[in-house]
Amino acid sequence: MRGSTALLSLTFKLMMPCVYLMAFRDLLSGTGIVTSKVSAIHGIYEESNSVKHTPLVFENIIESAGQKAAVNILTRDRLCNLFQITPGELIDTLAWAMENPSEPHIIEKDSAPVMANKQEKVNLESLPIPWHYKEDRGRYQSASVIIAQYGGIRNMSFHRQFVRDSNHTVSRFVPRHLRTMTDKAQANGEEVRIAVVNAPDAVVLLAAAMSFEHNLDELTVAAALHERLHGKPLELVTLPNGIQVPADAEYAMEARITLEVDDEGPYVDITGTVDDVRKETVIEYDSIYHRDSPIFHALIPAETEHRTLMGLPRAPTIKAAVNAVVPCSDVYMTDGGSGWLSAVVAIEPQKEGDGMRAIQAALAGHKSMKSVTIVDTDIDCSDPVRVEWALMTRWQPDEDTLILSGQKGSSLDPSRGIDGLTSKIGIDATIPFGIDRAPFESVL
Repeated sequence: MRGSTALLSLTFKLMMPCVYLMAFRDLLSGTGIVTSKVSAIHGIYEESNSVKHTPLVFENIIESAGQKAAVNILTRDRLCNLFQITPGELIDTLAWAMENPSEPHIIEKDSAPVMANKQEKVNLESLPIPWHYKEDRGRYQSASVIIAQYGGIRNMSFHRQFVRDSNHTVSRFVPRHLRTMTDKAQANGEEVRIAVVNAPDAVVLLAAAMSFEHNLDELTVAAALHERLHGKPLELVTLPNGIQVPADAEYAMEARITLEVDDEGPYVDITGTVDDVRKETVIEYDSIYHRDSPIFHALIPAETEHRTLMGLPRAPTIKAAVNAVVPCSDVYMTDGGSGWLSAVVAIEPQKEGDGMRAIQAALAGHKSMKSVTIVDTDIDCSDPVRVEWALMTRWQPDEDTLILSGQKGSSLDPSRGIDGLTSKIGIDATIPFGIDRAPFESVL
């Protein structure tokens, strides 16, 4: 049973704040430390759930001697506090990096922390790869990124990986750039050389979560973010298979996307619903490198880190689309919308009808979104109580609501039609333009 008994099994100490925020492990300032023995099989999730998924580092994992695991680290508030910027500034920085990619700096292997250790024999089952939900097929890498290179194009992106055995995973490739790359290689009867990276710097994780209409190298976006937020170039190191990886990541693994397929799923996805079993691509692992005392990023699907990595990189495109019609100060992808299907957007109306124009722009800026609420800048987009307060005091449902039918829906929405279409709603909860604002303003 969980609850007070589970809480007693946790032994906490507080990590001291770090001065320089660079590697993933430097993000662990203020994190609770679990020193008691915990299993990667359901145990990490159960202990995290018992403390309402606060940031934790597990130091004593039964299956993985000498290795640690971290959960609940990447949240919007923590990133803003660590980088000492506002949410709006973080969104603007992400947007700037998309428009101003830069080249990373390549360093020698001897200078790369991630190359400090190499497994004598590849054994994925000895890593702190978790099996969080009993509904899952088994142990899954959910926060590891794949860096692939084929046909002169490099791609970095997130793909869940079921651990089939000691040196194979089965990975779900949704129809995006890596799937296109893999399809081309398989059509030629070729494997794709890749690196699987776990727990790089937060800027690398954010860049890997971005998606672009064209083949933009996500590592160059990460490099721009690194220079802006850390004041120095992003350093990469070249693995023996020729793939370059962040030099200060906790783990870097050489692997190949093979021509084999196998069963993948069930898997608890970001909405908290269980995804289907499918035939998916098998990845074979050739070597595993890691830092001294490595810390595995054991992201819990459907919880705060998953929502952050899914939703935060969408905020710049939404904000840019809204800014084209009315000044926009913040975008928050809501927890109830799983960080993907719903957003709250703060604007500064300039004329009558700006709220409705903002709705249409926001939905165009993130086509998977199903619901958007527009508020004034005095409302904290991330506070659901204040957003609901704005709805109840500033919104008239029959006048301030836009409903669109027959829209392309997200595959993550189980309520969409068989044809993939859905309806969408936009709510204008801003103060009516051109009237006395005093009766609408809160003193709280």
